[in-house]
Formats: sequence, C-alpha cells, structure tokens
Amino acid sequence: MFKDLFRQTVTDCPVWVEKDKKVEYLELIYDLIFVYVIGRNNALLHYLKDGFVDPGMFAAYVLCTLAVIQIWNYSAYYINLYGDNGIRDHIFLLINMFLLYFIAEATHRDWEAFQNQYHIAWALILINIGIQYLIEYMRHPDEPADRARISRMVFILFVQAALIFADIPLFNRTGTTWLSAAAIAFGLLAVLFVGQRGCPAQVDFAHLSERAMLYVVFTFGEMIIVTADYFEGDFTLRSLYFSLMAFLIVVGLFLTYETLYDHLIDRDRRTNGLGYMAVHILIIFALNSITTALEFMRNEHVDLKAKTALIIISLIMYYAGLLMLGAYAGKESRPALRSLAGMISFSAVFVVLMILLMGHMVQGIAVTVLYIFAVWLAIRRYKPAK
Repeated sequence: MFKDLFRQTVTDCPVWVEKDKKVEYLELIYDLIFVYVIGRNNALLHYLKDGFVDPGMFAAYVLCTLAVIQIWNYSAYYINLYGDNGIRDHIFLLINMFLLYFIAEATHRDWEAFQNQYHIAWALILINIGIQYLIEYMRHPDEPADRARISRMVFILFVQAALIFADIPLFNRTGTTWLSAAAIAFGLLAVLFVGQRGCPAQVDFAHLSERAMLYVVFTFGEMIIVTADYFEGDFTLRSLYFSLMAFLIVVGLFLTYETLYDHLIDRDRRTNGLGYMAVHILIIFALNSITTALEFMRNEHVDLKAKTALIIISLIMYYAGLLMLGAYAGKESRPALRSLAGMISFSAVFVVLMILLMGHMVQGIAVTVLYIFAVWLAIRRYKPAK
C-alpha cells in the first residue's frame, strides 16, 4: 500500500465536495479525558528544586504535553475525514479513552517508574488510529487520492509507534527518553512535509477548525480554575487588584483567539488542515504554560527569574501561534507586514519592561494586561466589515 507514499499526480485529485459536518456528542465526550490529562501534565511543573522547576520534571512536562496534544490532533483529523459517528467510531475512541487513563496515571512525580506503562499505552493509541486508516484504505479501492493520503498517515502513525516502543528498552537501560522526543518531532515534521503532499484532503475545514477551537476552550477552562486562586484571602484593595488583573489576562487571551476564530479564519477554505492542526499544538502548549505561570506568580517558593521567564516565553509562543493561524484568514483580513512589525515591537517592549520590573508585581501584572489587550486590539483592526 506504500507504493504511492511519496508520489501523486494532480490528475488523481477528486473533485472538491462541500461538506457540512457537525461536532458529534461522541467527540465532546472523548475530549473530556484530555481535560483530565491536561491537569496531570500541568502538575508536573509543581515540583521545585531551589526555586526552579526540577529539570527532569520540566522535560517530562514538555514531552507528555506534546504527546497528548498530538494524540488529540491525530484523532480529530481522522474523525473529520472518515468519522460517521457509527459503532466503529465509538469502539475505537472508547479504546483510546481507556488507554489515556494509563497515560494520565503514569504522569506524576515518579514518572520514571511508569515509563513502560506510558509508552505502551501511547504507542497502542497511535496503532489504534492507524488501524482505522487501514480499514478506510480497504474501503476505497478505486480512489487513488484517498489511498495515497491514507498510506501517508499510516506510515507516519506506525513509524512513530515503532519509535515509542523502541524507547522502552532504551529507557530501561539508559534512563533517557530521547527516542520519545524523536517520535514527537518525527510526527510533527512528517505531517507537515509528507502528510501534505499531493491533493488537499477532502476535509470539512469548518468542522476541523471548530474541533480545534473546542480544545482551546477546554484548555482555557483549566486556566479559569487556576485564576480562581487569585480571589482567595481577605477582601482588600490589593487582592481586588490582582484578582482583576488575573481575570483580565484570561479575558484578553480568550478575546484574541475568539476574534481570530470568529471573524478572521476562512472556514470555507480548501485545505487539508494538517498545518492548521499542527499550529494548535503550539497554541495549546503555550496556554498550558501560561496557566502554570499564573500559578507560579502567587507562589513565593518559585524563583522570580523562573516565573518571569515562563510568563514571557509562554505569551510569546501563544501569539506566535496565532500569527501562524493568520495564514488561514480570508485575504481581506490578513494583516499587513507593517502591522506584524508593530506586534513584534509590542512584544519587544513587553519583554524589556517585564525584565526591568522583575520583583515589582503590581507594575508587572499591569504591563502584562496592557500587552495582551494591545495585541488583541491590533488583531481586531483586521476584523472585516460586515
């Protein structure tokens, strides 16, 4: 089945068919397990060493977070292409949910003792998704474009699963997980440079963008829970100030994504959607990190330089991801290079001020709020007139 893996002619491309796919109840139930896993991943950053996040825990956080987001992307993409909300979809998704519990349970301070469990469950989820593609391959014998696309996705999933399995004996012997990191990098690069070859996939981009939006919303849910901590304690002017600023940070971040999703993204776009989903790996990872940064800001045991660096880097990553999504905006909504230069200038000023104001929490959180809303207003300028 891999003879057309890297080859496809334009004549193979099917006529574009408009779709009107809706997000199913099953998909939302499936997403709930990821809400649980998000919390488990974020907890890895709570283990400190001399005021800094333990390096091993930070590496585990990055690895586990990217792995889980990637699993979600693969599942959502398959459902968009071939899901019909039938019995088979239910069975395969429920199997993945069951395996994700083992991943979540292995995500804690003693993660080294549970690496075999984590890797086996992770690889089996990828194989599970790959088997679904194989079934579709057999169901499309006379559709060369579909079979070529399926071959590429099966290749990516099975090679990534093989790398993850191979990491089990490597970790047991050396204590390193570099093959797991290589598996994640391979999956991302292969999707971008191999998965997008040939014809654009017959995705329903409106459905795919809605699925990505819902995952972002679930991630914001975790941030909202963390923000509630700012409302604890005595009701004073200082507590009121910080609770308001924390609330405005969440509001500003949400409004920026909402403006992009509701008003700028061209959901009738003809695209295979793989790049759009890949960018959301960065966005969701950044939002998870911002959530942890908000927790750290209230924790006196976290080194000041560490939590300042985390909030700066996380926000820059988030806006970098949103700028990448600008490629999926309608032509009339895409920002000019002058505007992009302005947003980069905002970011540079923000970084400098945060470094200068390190240790001055009242001023620092105000600068963060101003930066977030300045970027939102810059993006909102490109909202097309109705």
